[in-house]
Amino acid sequence: MATQISQHFTLEELTSSDTARRLGDPNQPGAAEIAALKVLCEKVLEPIRAHYGRPIRINSGYRSARVNQAVGSSPSSQHRLGEAADIEISGVANRDLAIWIRDNILFDQLILEAYHPGNPTSGWVHVSYRTGRLRKSVLTMALGTHGPVYTPGIA
Repeated sequence: MATQISQHFTLEELTSSDTARRLGDPNQPGAAEIAALKVLCEKVLEPIRAHYGRPIRINSGYRSARVNQAVGSSPSSQHRLGEAADIEISGVANRDLAIWIRDNILFDQLILEAYHPGNPTSGWVHVSYRTGRLRKSVLTMALGTHGPVYTPGIA
């Protein structure tokens, strides 16, 4: 049975991970991380869902330390704290989604990740919310030959 943490989002979809399944990691957050996921849903994901009127696909939400390390992310990633999600919406260009979030939602960090100009379905949108710290940091991340390259703003 799914654990509803907001009107349109379940704990299971915010913790689902192919990497976790491959590792045999339960990828289960503690109480503090679940509380942060609820705030992320309330302040960020639900308003996006309401605006577009269609489901949001969560590519990555909460990540345990093991899952986070396996995907090559920073140990200080907000995914570890339940404060971030990588999202897409079917039929909405990821760049357009990032711009709408930038202009309409309070957030800590917004990154248009692995986006290729001219290919609207490339990449995904990383968005985070941390109570008490809303930097409104906006970046684009491209995959370079030696790893990710970050530039300010939306490409």
